[in-house]
Amino acid sequence: MHGSPSNSLAALWMAGWLALMLIIAIAGREAMREMNVFQLMEARSVLGFFMLYPLIRLSGGFSVVRTTRLPQHIARNLVHYGAQLGWFFALTLIPIGQVVAIEFTMPIWTAILAAMFLGERMTTWKIAAIALGIVGVVVIVRPATGEVNPGQLIALAAAVGFGISVAMVKSLTRTEQTLGILFWMLVVQSAAGFFPALYVWTWPPAHVWGWVVVIAFCGTFSHYCMARALRHADATVVIPMDFLRVPLTAAAGWLIYSERLDLLTVLGAALILTGNLLNLKPNPASASGKT
Repeated sequence: MHGSPSNSLAALWMAGWLALMLIIAIAGREAMREMNVFQLMEARSVLGFFMLYPLIRLSGGFSVVRTTRLPQHIARNLVHYGAQLGWFFALTLIPIGQVVAIEFTMPIWTAILAAMFLGERMTTWKIAAIALGIVGVVVIVRPATGEVNPGQLIALAAAVGFGISVAMVKSLTRTEQTLGILFWMLVVQSAAGFFPALYVWTWPPAHVWGWVVVIAFCGTFSHYCMARALRHADATVVIPMDFLRVPLTAAAGWLIYSERLDLLTVLGAALILTGNLLNLKPNPASASGKT
């Protein structure tokens, strides 16, 4: 079930992840103007299932999603569901660029968990990539006061949840099909959010459904891209590539919401890019053909 090791293929799949996640951030902010977060998450999961079904059908039907690791799927998706709720809610409390920047404490948790439980090596290049990425994020965010916004704490908690979720996905990719991982994500999260969504449900205006469809599509297939990337490279290689989402989101905030893009933001983006380039260096063990 393993994909062939390839940092280049992992980077290609992560480019898809980056594009789709950038769209989700914008669509999520717009949808949350008129929808409750539980409504949004439930609609996203249900619509995502119908969008995923044609791929399941083309791959041979529901036999492709059979699993012997259902408890791990449930645990991973409950953690991810909570993190995603926090992420969408934070979009309504703090600037979009800040939500994504705070989210980038996630690789710290992912790297630690992957090293502790998945046996992944923490090479010098990986450590340098993570360090440069975090410094770049700090340069971009540069908190001006000691005051902590509740939205920042929610975003930080979401980042921890995402880190745990990614480490669990990496474990699942060792035995599970990518479509199976996505199928169980949508099923478990639909079930988890059904009653909360039903309790707060009111029909949103028709135009909001366009944003919901965009979120469902991008949310479903961004995870497909992430899972495919993790089949080609370690989590500690894949996740630091996601640092590029910070400058990309900052640019989108500048273009769409008139958020300022200044010299320090550019400097932070340069540090992040440098870290990602370092992280793409091959491991000595891989270069020599060892495993």
